[in-house]
Amino acid sequence: MPNPLGKECGGVDRNVFNMRLMRFRELMAREELDTFLVAVPENRYYLSGYEAEDLQLTESSGYLLVGEAKQYLLTDFRYQEEAAAEAPDFKLVVYREGMDKELPDLFTSLKTKRVGIEEHFLTHQRFRQVREALKEVNPGGEVVPTEGLAEELRIVKEPGEVERIREAVSLSEKVLQTVWEALEPGMREKEVAWEVERLTREAGAQAVSFPPIVASGPNAALPHAVPTDRVIQRGDAVILDMGCRLNLYCSDMTRTWMADPPPERLKEIYRIVRDAQQAAREAAKPGMETTELDAVARDFIKKAGYEDHFGHGLGHGVGLAVHEKPGVRKFHPTVIQENMVITIEPGIYLPGYGGVRLENMARITTDGCEILNRLDCVYRW
Repeated sequence: MPNPLGKECGGVDRNVFNMRLMRFRELMAREELDTFLVAVPENRYYLSGYEAEDLQLTESSGYLLVGEAKQYLLTDFRYQEEAAAEAPDFKLVVYREGMDKELPDLFTSLKTKRVGIEEHFLTHQRFRQVREALKEVNPGGEVVPTEGLAEELRIVKEPGEVERIREAVSLSEKVLQTVWEALEPGMREKEVAWEVERLTREAGAQAVSFPPIVASGPNAALPHAVPTDRVIQRGDAVILDMGCRLNLYCSDMTRTWMADPPPERLKEIYRIVRDAQQAAREAAKPGMETTELDAVARDFIKKAGYEDHFGHGLGHGVGLAVHEKPGVRKFHPTVIQENMVITIEPGIYLPGYGGVRLENMARITTDGCEILNRLDCVYRW
């Protein structure tokens, strides 16, 4: 079926997907894999252009099966039209009785001996189906669990990806500006969270990139608080953590709003978090390890006496997923590279009292980093 989108799919030149697929095959060869089953939705899009989302982990909208010279897109009746249009370089296989029923013939076609799977995503049931299908046609074949193979490509962003992320950041900032100016004591957390979702949709986003966090007063001591019916009070700190998904790419940002008059202790921890974030921003550069960057902010907060109140990592990658590699934390080091896009989001959380978190997104440059955020909304006491 001809691609009605022509040379481009979703605004991306088909050559981009073909180049990614070539690089992915190089990674497969490095791991001595002749076939790979791609199940992670973001990886599926990244390699093929097929945009459909999975409704839940146990209900997939499709898989890619990549061989050394052939590639298939497996899906069901519901998605066959869009799959054919969005991934014209993949041979479409529409399964009627489940993906596993098609695998034996496909493994035979690909002469599969070692097939890689994404162990961090594939269910155990699906793993067994893949293994049984391979044994049916090649008793000596091997199913090889892998983690992060396609993500290894996604970790460094292409210029077109950076541009899409910028657009997502800009849209979220317009929403935040409106919400920030309207915030006042007497509003409920759930009310504010709904405003974030409503305004994000009305501004043209596909969706929020995660359920907004609106945490006031003592609830701000919970890093991933769920908005409640709590009424914002005078003197509260209110953590606003939000993002959108626009043209498939995500944004993620956090500001902490203060209801006048903020108590001195809240102002103190706010200043510490703000300055820790600035220190990390100034330190970020290619060649350093993610653990080193995390330590810059963590040591700053430790010296201020709040070491035990900053329990999460400094940040994470953002792209097709709102949380992706690299993790910027105190373990599992990754060398930072130019054109990685990460968050820088230190926080201090005091149980029963409140908390502060500030988050910007940064693109690593040749000798430092570029903050993608333009909206300030930061206090300078």
